[in-house]
Amino acid sequence: MQRELQEKSIINTVIDQKLSAYQWMVIILCFLIALFDGFDTQAVAFTGPALLTHFNLDTGALAPILTAGIVGMTLGAMLLGMTGDRLGRRKTLLICTAIFSLATLLIAFASSVDQILVLRFIAGLGMGGATPVLLALAAEYSPQRVKGMVTTGVLLALPAGAMLGGLLAAKILPVVGWQGIYLIGGGVPVILLMALFFLLPESLEYLAQSNKPTALSAIQKILGKISPQAGLIQQQDLTGVSSQQAQKAKFSLLFQDKMAGITLGVWGTYSFNWIAWFMLLSWLPTVLKQAGLAPENAPYASVTVNAAFIVFALPLAYFLPKLNTARILGFMLITGLLVVAGLGLFIETGQWGYIFSLIALAGFGIGGQQLALNYLVVAAYPAQIRATATGWAIGMGRLGAIVGSAIGGIVLTQYGVSGYFYALGIPLLVALLCVFFIRYQITRVAEDLKPPVAPT
Repeated sequence: MQRELQEKSIINTVIDQKLSAYQWMVIILCFLIALFDGFDTQAVAFTGPALLTHFNLDTGALAPILTAGIVGMTLGAMLLGMTGDRLGRRKTLLICTAIFSLATLLIAFASSVDQILVLRFIAGLGMGGATPVLLALAAEYSPQRVKGMVTTGVLLALPAGAMLGGLLAAKILPVVGWQGIYLIGGGVPVILLMALFFLLPESLEYLAQSNKPTALSAIQKILGKISPQAGLIQQQDLTGVSSQQAQKAKFSLLFQDKMAGITLGVWGTYSFNWIAWFMLLSWLPTVLKQAGLAPENAPYASVTVNAAFIVFALPLAYFLPKLNTARILGFMLITGLLVVAGLGLFIETGQWGYIFSLIALAGFGIGGQQLALNYLVVAAYPAQIRATATGWAIGMGRLGAIVGSAIGGIVLTQYGVSGYFYALGIPLLVALLCVFFIRYQITRVAEDLKPPVAPT
């Protein structure tokens, strides 16, 4: 343990100095991977109307393609994400970037919907696997004092990529067709992949824990690039170093000591909020086109909601640690309910200024919860089971994303554009009830944990 602490102090002392050019390079490379991850994630959303026209499909036929990508992302996060601790961050990111870039590139040459469906699933594996690993690597190369800001900034590359894709779609779809989006979304990351191969370093923590013969020289080389004043590391500093052997929290602890109610409430909040958010993201351009918006302007809906999400996320990242998470989530969800009610009323009026203003507000009332939900777990669970609670909550959220992407087309076909937006209110209302339930459960558990008052 003493050696582990010694090794950590050597690496962290160098990392925690001012951000060097080398650290900035690693963070920017992670940002670029996330940017094209976000671009490719939303590619089907803003090319959906063009795909329906090209293949002469009904609206509901888009649902399997949208769902295939989300299913792939879910499995990728679970399977490829874990390889970051086994193969290393660098190798995993190279593999994931290669998967989603090549699969996306091949979609441009697809001649059938079935081919697109399979390729979207494969691309989803790479996109889902890349996100947790690139966030971890960016955090590991960031000084402790700015770690939260860096991870938030890298995370915002995902909606920024979706916004970039929407802008490009609006400009080039009428000129080169839907294939051009996939040529860009796949081709540029292939070029980025070459840069990653030569520039992206391995995680220092992974190298230190690997006990490989080459680990010492690799760590020394990286630390020298971060700070020329970094001292020499001796082999004995790394001998026996391994990951912390903290006791892993068991799944059953999420339901013990009166935590079952909190766990069910958290899962419900994640699941139903993600149902609403992905139902909105996946189908919005298609819904607006069906409502009468010109096809070339439909991608701007994705641009609007993702740009608003970024704008709202920046102050949220600053204020959330200082606010009551349950209350801010309740306020967001009530805002979301008002937004979808307004969209349901205005969508068939053709008043696109009002409609796009409400779509922007949806970036806060439906999408802003993506940041706040992480703080909900911190507020609801004790530290020893927080990691397990977070993992399962995100898993439930991803299941909700699959459901939201799948049912959007069914709702749109059955109930029309107004009914689609009114239907968005159902998962938001359930999520709001779950937040109220969590607040009640936390209060009840806190009361039970109070020490008895000594008799006077």
